[in-house]
Amino acid sequence: MRSEKGGGPAVPERHEVVVIGAGQTGLSVGYHLRQRGVPFVILDAHERIGDVWRQRWDSLRLFTPARFDGLVGMPFPAPRHSFPTKDEMGDYLEAYAKEFDLPVRLGMRVERLHREGDFFVIEAGGRRIEARQVVVAMATYQKPRIPGFASQLDRGIVQLHSSEYRNPSQLRDGSVLVVGAGNSGAEIALDLARAGRTTWLAGRDVGHIPFRIDGLLARLILVRLVIRGVFHHILTLDTPLGRRVRPTILSKGGPLIRAKPGDLDALGVRRVARVEGVADGRPRLADGTTLEVGTVIWSTGFHPGFSWIDLPVFEENGEPKHARGVVESAPGLYFVGLHFLYALSSTMIHGAARDAGHVAEAVAARRR
Repeated sequence: MRSEKGGGPAVPERHEVVVIGAGQTGLSVGYHLRQRGVPFVILDAHERIGDVWRQRWDSLRLFTPARFDGLVGMPFPAPRHSFPTKDEMGDYLEAYAKEFDLPVRLGMRVERLHREGDFFVIEAGGRRIEARQVVVAMATYQKPRIPGFASQLDRGIVQLHSSEYRNPSQLRDGSVLVVGAGNSGAEIALDLARAGRTTWLAGRDVGHIPFRIDGLLARLILVRLVIRGVFHHILTLDTPLGRRVRPTILSKGGPLIRAKPGDLDALGVRRVARVEGVADGRPRLADGTTLEVGTVIWSTGFHPGFSWIDLPVFEENGEPKHARGVVESAPGLYFVGLHFLYALSSTMIHGAARDAGHVAEAVAARRR
């Protein structure tokens, strides 16, 4: 693996293809480009490959077993039915880049992407980089979304977004309110409850997968049918069912995968109505109740976070306009890693890897 730190004077440089982001999607794109003989470089803002995973909460494990977590050309080095930790995933990505000698440049946070003539121009780490084609290999999870009324909470209440949460030691004494009952919110609530913290979980019921993903039945049948079958092959942009459910998935999220309502109840997590505002400095629920809490964790999702892309390629909601990752209105620009880019599995390791292959082929075809 070749990597170098950003810095120094703004020396113009030019590349055939620049991939922005060295997570699982960016590295997958790099692998496929190398297989097709396309020269490229990958830029990443972190100090170490895999930090996008290492910097998440301590107890996080992947939702898919190891047999689904390897990228093309390199199986995940763990028992096939185990669920890797976030640090194991980070280390795997680092090893993958080294195995295939992918040209990753670290410490290169992209500040602007625009177009001048026949080239895209990337401003990053004090450098100006020009490229004929650019692949943005980043999810729309870049900028935390927190409701405006959060600023009205009492200053004594500690507030964190789920992207900032690591473990219960960060929190103030007293009960904790987790706002947002999707997968991240439910998992964080369980983590807090296991640590003995009085925990409230606010938000609508998003449903849940009706089986244990680490159970015997899941190993034998359901994981293959649901994760590999339904999520990967049925709920896609090529099927009527996939096209019908995609808007709902994008706006409301998917069902709980590992956490179950029974798990929350068993650990004493108190599930309550949505948080709709603030009263006397305290969180106010939809039913008018206010809660006395020492900490609020906002598991309320993200803005797309693509304000640094200075190109007219976005919908009103900030999502890129694309056809399976290919931006037809800006030839040579691509996105990978987006939620439901092609299938519900697009945010899973194996789904992102498939999307990367499709985009890499489009890059290679345009170059030809």
